[in-house]
Amino acid sequence: MSEELLINISPMESRVAVLDNGILGEIYIERHHKLGLVGNIYLGTVVRVLPGMQAAFVDIGQSRTAFLHVNDMQREPRPVAESKNKATVHKESDTDRGLVDTSNDDLAVMSPVVSVPSSEIMPVSKTLIQHRLHESQRILVQVTKDQLGSKGARLTTNISLPSRYLVYLPSSEHIGISQRIDGDEERTRLKTELSSLMQTVNLKGGLIARTAAERVPVEKLEEDIYYLLQLWRTICARRQEINHHQSSELIYQELALPLRSIRDLVHADTEKVIIDNTQIYEQVRYFAKEFVPFVYDRIVHYTAEQSLFDIHRVEDDLRDALKRRVDLKSGGYLIIDQTEAMTTIDVNTGSFVGGRSLEDTVYKTNLEATHAIARQLRLRNLGGIIILDFIDMLEQQHKDDVLESLQAQLKQDYAKTKITQVSELGLVEMTRKRTRESLGQQLCEPCPTCQGRGFVKTAETVCFEIFREIMRCARTYNSPKKFTVVAHASVIDLLLTTESDTVADLEYLLGRVITFDVENLYTQEQYDIVLD
Repeated sequence: MSEELLINISPMESRVAVLDNGILGEIYIERHHKLGLVGNIYLGTVVRVLPGMQAAFVDIGQSRTAFLHVNDMQREPRPVAESKNKATVHKESDTDRGLVDTSNDDLAVMSPVVSVPSSEIMPVSKTLIQHRLHESQRILVQVTKDQLGSKGARLTTNISLPSRYLVYLPSSEHIGISQRIDGDEERTRLKTELSSLMQTVNLKGGLIARTAAERVPVEKLEEDIYYLLQLWRTICARRQEINHHQSSELIYQELALPLRSIRDLVHADTEKVIIDNTQIYEQVRYFAKEFVPFVYDRIVHYTAEQSLFDIHRVEDDLRDALKRRVDLKSGGYLIIDQTEAMTTIDVNTGSFVGGRSLEDTVYKTNLEATHAIARQLRLRNLGGIIILDFIDMLEQQHKDDVLESLQAQLKQDYAKTKITQVSELGLVEMTRKRTRESLGQQLCEPCPTCQGRGFVKTAETVCFEIFREIMRCARTYNSPKKFTVVAHASVIDLLLTTESDTVADLEYLLGRVITFDVENLYTQEQYDIVLD
């Protein structure tokens, strides 16, 4: 699989497109006036502690207070006298920590899991959030999820600092290896070398070897460790410097999207990184030379007049990614509906009738749909609970094949996913790690006409509402001699044509004249009754 990164820079925003064999696989967008918060480190102020939720709201200087749950806080240190032996690290099941743009599962790491003898477990009272935080307390926190809709950012006190090959965990003693590194020999090598390097530089804390660290020489790992150590010292010094300030302040800001994409997205299969801005091109080359030298010669400056995204059809794919319907090559299609609670994807055969039997047609459509679903999840950055409604299949082997195909396609996804078996109704429940807004949430807003419902009342329904409102007004007010209906043109047209007999009957019943006035600024659901 060949891969290209396209970096488009404008005065308003930065956009990075990931092309898999020429097809848009992922898109990252960062508005310059609304930079993402994930990965940023703040010295925050506790605003409110909620014992009932075991959580706290923390002011980090944003428009909404951020949310910190007790499970996202560091484990309270045990007194030395109580600890007989050092806690043993749980068997590695790490993916990389998802703090930097965690649609990238290369960075999505679980918090280190430590097995502790029952005699050393802290008393329950010491783990309750009300005993660990109080209002106005200053705490060092890191953003793990951006603000989503009406929800504030999600925080953790388990700070993590990613570099090209490693993730540094200052508050942990955990050494882990990315799950994407399969070979036992390579995993053992990395763990041994990291342990040795930590002792050599006297590094306190833990490390995670990212996927990019596979087969990387020890010298490069050592350079990363020194970089992370110096970065952490800078953060600690900055914290001491502003600790006396009363306001919440930013201590460390994550890299901008172009540099972050070079650090996190490029790998051995990345053939080119094409950039259409001279200044960013120079910045990226300098950054790559220092941290990702293998990609340095693959960075290309695009200078043609035609837009970089237009020539690679990225703009067209972006428009299609905002549509509800996704057509399959066979003639089938997907219907994707995103709601507050979950996202549903419905698979339909459409015009495809090419199978030898109905079961064969359904099976082929579902197989094709697994490829499209995996791509759309990445492209639209859909997260949370996702329900896949495959077309019902009778044969168990077909169900197994479809599920296996889906799992194989999702292996290319950087975000962490979890899938259930195909249910009796043909449904597959899955979850996908979500840390930032989906593409639709980022680029769109609820329709002002339907208020985000996705549909409006028919003109006929509005006509009947108008009739009921006129009768209500006639009973309430005895003085009016005339009613004037002000509404959208489509409603007025229906009142003067199809519903004209009803209007006449209503005039006769009430003994009052009803007139009509078109207001083009009204939506189809809006109307007014003017009493004359």
